[in-house]
Amino acid sequence: MSFAIRSQTNITVGLQYRGVLELVLVSAPITVPCCVFLFINGTMLFTLRSKSVFRETSRYILLYNLLFADTVQMALAQLMYLLSACRVWLTYPVCGVLAMFTVLTNDISPLTLGLMSLERYVAVCYPLRHATIITIRNTGVAIIVVWAFSSLNVLIQVILLLDFPFEELESLQMKDFCADIAMFLGPMSDHYDKAYTCFLFLTTGVTITCSFIGVMIAARSASTDKASAHKTRNTLLLHLVQLGLSLLSTINDPLIIAISKILDRVSILRIQTMLYVCIILLPRCLSALIYGIRDQTIRPILMYHLCCRLKLPRLGSQPR
Repeated sequence: MSFAIRSQTNITVGLQYRGVLELVLVSAPITVPCCVFLFINGTMLFTLRSKSVFRETSRYILLYNLLFADTVQMALAQLMYLLSACRVWLTYPVCGVLAMFTVLTNDISPLTLGLMSLERYVAVCYPLRHATIITIRNTGVAIIVVWAFSSLNVLIQVILLLDFPFEELESLQMKDFCADIAMFLGPMSDHYDKAYTCFLFLTTGVTITCSFIGVMIAARSASTDKASAHKTRNTLLLHLVQLGLSLLSTINDPLIIAISKILDRVSILRIQTMLYVCIILLPRCLSALIYGIRDQTIRPILMYHLCCRLKLPRLGSQPR
């Protein structure tokens, strides 16, 4: 009798160990890159608050806002992924709070990219008026408007959720993993989200494109700084790439749902891992990589902090 109990216990422990090992093998390829990206973004955020030149320059303030939203978005996405990987089913209210914060921070990125494009447009096309138009106060007001606009979108989605008959559910416990798409419980929520997403990315795309065209036209003028116009043009092109990657992230959940109907579980996990890293995590770290490498003011200080304040031969000495 004791031998049978011991054998059953060993089998149970073996199954538990196998489950833990499978969980580690599945989540490690995503969790490790995410931790690296979070470290880079966190270091970049610290760098942008470490010097007065960053705190008192509008484009660095906008960059900080973009990086902050991307970092929060990345952390929330990773939290939801780990919850689903661990097969932890949340209640609708808890998942709703996480999903609303995800939606809020996800909207900040394209809107901030639009503001950053306008700031670069004014810097090239109206250099003499740039200091009077793009002030710290105006930048702060613009950031407040962006967060207010995104919060209004979240509020509307919450109001649409209230029409769902939750009282008819047997339990508030979810039967699937938590994701922002899981909170579109009615057709109105789904239609509104699609319409808002189209409006958001169309508006931002037109803003960046018009800024790019304006800079190209200004570059032909003899009074325009050619080097500055060329650099701004490349920056706007990178903003369009970032916007495109942000738009791709909106199709992640629908794509996973579609392929789950035709592929086996192992194939789905592999595709989900690849999509998650490429269109969810990587775009959230792209801003830090782009500005950390291209910006001559940020790069030495960022490298100094990334290397844990060690004095590197290339830097020569601690940045001031």
